[in-house]
Amino acid sequence: MTTAIEQIGRSGLHAVRASLDTLAFAFKILARMFDVRAYNSAVRMVLINQIYFTSVQILPLFLAVAVIFGAIVIGIIGQYLIHLGLFDYFGQLLMGFVVTEFAPFITVLLIALRSGSAVNAEIAVMKVNKELNTLHVFRIDEINYLFLPRILSGILSIVLLSSLFSIIVLASGLIFSSLLFDMSMNDYVTALLASAKFSDLIVMLIKCAIMGFFIVMIPIRYGMRATDELTSIPVSVLHGMVNVFIAIMIIEVVSLIVVSSISKFI
Repeated sequence: MTTAIEQIGRSGLHAVRASLDTLAFAFKILARMFDVRAYNSAVRMVLINQIYFTSVQILPLFLAVAVIFGAIVIGIIGQYLIHLGLFDYFGQLLMGFVVTEFAPFITVLLIALRSGSAVNAEIAVMKVNKELNTLHVFRIDEINYLFLPRILSGILSIVLLSSLFSIIVLASGLIFSSLLFDMSMNDYVTALLASAKFSDLIVMLIKCAIMGFFIVMIPIRYGMRATDELTSIPVSVLHGMVNVFIAIMIIEVVSLIVVSSISKFI
């Protein structure tokens, strides 16, 4: 019994230390992010390449997912609202759920699965192959050259792709609502504009930026924890991605609390 309690205590302390260590690393990245001197020509070039790898290369898959999921979600929402006699709330559900919750969540999942895991493996391989030590030898700042462009790319990609996802879903919603529910374009646009809240959109953009930061920062941090053995690479990727999804859930819950709190005061 005592051994089990000690094990739980050690695991809890380890989790707390790891969380504090990750937060300290996050503040270090944030401080460097607002340092103008960090953005030299090499960093800007790496940033452009990372935006291309993260945002542009995924566009065909992303557009297909946006259209398919948009059609499915809008069809399900419309059918349920008609069945319950609540179709007047169609616009509120689209703006309150699809735009502010569904679009960012699907975008974050796609980027985390594709780019977050890739960044984690990349940094872990560099750690195992002693490439990070080479940067130190040549006095190249790893935060500026490696970490900062990838994190900024994650933030910009999540914000822009979430906005694009919302636009595609709403545009496809116009088509499917006309075909399935015989809803005119004027009624559809009026319902959306009447349900749009500026505060919800601001919270969504801030949430996307925070998620973009953490879904790249956490994989980088766990990639740095890889040892000199090749077998540590998949372990670091596994731990990194698990913590990424935990961070996504925490951010989602906090954003819901913030949105509900704002709604009470408005």
